[in-house]
Amino acid sequence: MGTPEHSTTGGPGVSWADRVVGLAGSCHPGPVVAVTALTAALAVTAGQGAARCVLTAAAVLTGQLSVGWCNDAFDARRDIAAGRRGKPVVDGTVGVTEVWVAAYAALALCVPLSFACGLWAGVVHLAAVAAAWAYDLRLKATAWSWVPYAVGFAALPAFVALGLPGQPWPAWWVVTAGALLGVGAHLGDVLPDIRGDLATGVRGWPQRLGPDGARLLLPVPLVAASAVLALGPAGPPGRWGVAALAVAGLVAVAGTVLGRRRERAAFAAAVVVAVVDVALLLVRGTGIA
Repeated sequence: MGTPEHSTTGGPGVSWADRVVGLAGSCHPGPVVAVTALTAALAVTAGQGAARCVLTAAAVLTGQLSVGWCNDAFDARRDIAAGRRGKPVVDGTVGVTEVWVAAYAALALCVPLSFACGLWAGVVHLAAVAAAWAYDLRLKATAWSWVPYAVGFAALPAFVALGLPGQPWPAWWVVTAGALLGVGAHLGDVLPDIRGDLATGVRGWPQRLGPDGARLLLPVPLVAASAVLALGPAGPPGRWGVAALAVAGLVAVAGTVLGRRRERAAFAAAVVVAVVDVALLLVRGTGIA
């Protein structure tokens, strides 16, 4: 955090409104909204009351904001060196110091909000946030870059389940599916930036696979996650389980094919598969604990 970029602020000609917009853009709004909305939907599916659903969503939102801002602030020097236009820090609409302050403020809010959902729920969620920060600060450039995603996504259904009355532990199959979705999300999220990352020395797991390898591997964890949700609960999968598995397979393959020209389609496919999986839990009424 001691580089010159880490002490900069938005340019003198930048208005406060532009800085707010820049700060919003620095949090990685797409993943933040997707993860928060999916967790809120999972909370509704699990049977949390309205007030608890709002609290759960607020805890996840602040955690995701802290992770997104940490990512952009820590990567500022590399992004500026690579000339990645379109990023608020690179474009000068917001300063790195401001992004760091926002990251720590969001993290400070996340702690009490997480524990307000219950002691064990708070511990699990903050462990997921800590794993995400570890990804931002170190693990994203290593072969273990997939681990924080797997841990973080597996922790979300656990966080929701432990927030229910009686604090029940989640079913093994929903945690396993979450971890697999996390691996798929990692591949889809990183895919558009792989070439730029390699040019700046970032060699995480997807970067080592290369753009084509990451894109071709993407359907495997996504379809596996849907298969675990369809086949994991006791009893036959039923028509909804079969339908969800078929849709997930089609979407995952479509994301791989479209990803050759529009690499953002890969992450969109991961989000759609997650939506299908949450919908499967809702229509089957199996719960998550």
